[in-house]
Amino acid sequence: MGLSLYEEAYQRLFDYFGPQNWWPAETTFEIVVGAVLTQNTNWRGVEKAIVNLKEAGLLNYKGLVALPVKNLAELIRPSGFFNVKAARLKKLLVMIEENYGGDLEALFLDELSSARENLLGVKGIGPETADAILLYAARQPVFVIDAYTYRMFSRHNLVDEETDYHSMQERFMDSLPESVELYNEFHALIVIGTKTFCKKNIPLCESCPLLGLNECYL
Repeated sequence: MGLSLYEEAYQRLFDYFGPQNWWPAETTFEIVVGAVLTQNTNWRGVEKAIVNLKEAGLLNYKGLVALPVKNLAELIRPSGFFNVKAARLKKLLVMIEENYGGDLEALFLDELSSARENLLGVKGIGPETADAILLYAARQPVFVIDAYTYRMFSRHNLVDEETDYHSMQERFMDSLPESVELYNEFHALIVIGTKTFCKKNIPLCESCPLLGLNECYL
């Protein structure tokens, strides 16, 4: 049985770019914080915010739980929308306290459906952020969908132009072997592949490693 088009897309991107070693973080807690901070911003700003938290000795659960939201907002200012993100982070920490006794590992070890439901119950935590936490920090087998995924795969006619998060995620997970490592690497490769070739306004189609994979519509 041959590879699905999704598996072939993964292999082509991997052969071109190599392993991405994503998520770049020293701890799982850092991944959780980064997943919230990266909403509506570039990674460079997130890195600066993370450095601020580390230098203040506050990039840990107990440190952020005790930190007033206004102080947190100031530390994460480089990530943009810092007041909103500070409030979201605090609400996320409260949820972990109320549902898991402040034990991040208990969240990670919870059943996928239950953990996801609890994460989505936090105001400002949508499917992409929840699934990023589950995949990259909890190492749960769930595929992360984002705007890069939609752009690349809708252009190659591999997802419907009119679709939603759940439908796209289902399409990917039905077309790929269930694997945390594969989902992790593929999502990271889609991001770098889209940034490099499948650009929003002037895509570099002739150089793209996915050229000829499927009919491409721009």
